[in-house]
Amino acid sequence: MTQSLLMDKYPIYSVQIAKNETRYSDVDAIIAYLEEKISAHPFATEIAIFDHYAHTKSINNYILADTICAAKNLIFCFGKMLPDPKMLAVRPRSIGVADLGDVFEVNFLEVPNEALQKVTEEWVQSIQNK
Repeated sequence: MTQSLLMDKYPIYSVQIAKNETRYSDVDAIIAYLEEKISAHPFATEIAIFDHYAHTKSINNYILADTICAAKNLIFCFGKMLPDPKMLAVRPRSIGVADLGDVFEVNFLEVPNEALQKVTEEWVQSIQNK
């Protein structure tokens, strides 16, 4: 898993997983697996699945990388506390899953809570066969 700054300001974590390194055959199977992780968590809540690929393709003059075959976001929240209304700016969370042909790319914005950052990393890393 790599950490980088997207557009020089968004701290993201991402991993590319070769299709022969995972038991999941498509984006929907990975999303379903992550939904199970959210469901099993003591206070995480699933909000929605957003088909970013279909959305983008539906717009006139869309721009979509040729390598992307499918792309969805699983939107959820760990929001156990709301000590400041500014926390709304970093919630809810999203894990993006893209099919790039031979590999899946899975990524997410850094979680502001260190313990929940580790949980999210573990969920994403567990997609790959060990």
